[in-house]
Amino acid sequence: MKLVMLLPASDCPPQAFPLFADRASCGFPSPAQDYVEQELDLNDYCVRHRSATYYLRASGDSMQDGSLFNGDLLVVDSAEKPDHGDIVVACIDGGFTVKRLLLRPRLALQPMNPAFPPFYPDPDQLDIFGVVTHIIHRPREML
Repeated sequence: MKLVMLLPASDCPPQAFPLFADRASCGFPSPAQDYVEQELDLNDYCVRHRSATYYLRASGDSMQDGSLFNGDLLVVDSAEKPDHGDIVVACIDGGFTVKRLLLRPRLALQPMNPAFPPFYPDPDQLDIFGVVTHIIHRPREML
């Protein structure tokens, strides 16, 4: 998976957009409410540790069963401690990859596509560069 690193804008004023109180049903439709619960700034929602957060553009299909697709924008927080099951940005043999981190029963970087095998790194050779906290995709580009 090829990754392109992007940094958050440092001089961008907050931009709040309406956040409606009702949730959108993905099953049967429900009547919509006509009021806004609050405003939402996506920077506040997606970025917990501003100085430790960066964005990556993903390429490849090794994580497609985890809803991470070619071209998706990843929000990565390098201040988060990686835990079992997290999707992480890791460095293996000098190259970067995005995989699910498994800590048990054995350390592994697990792709989420059965066409790709898991990688069992030496714990002393594995560098984790951050935890993927959000995945942003554009549904129109996925058709």
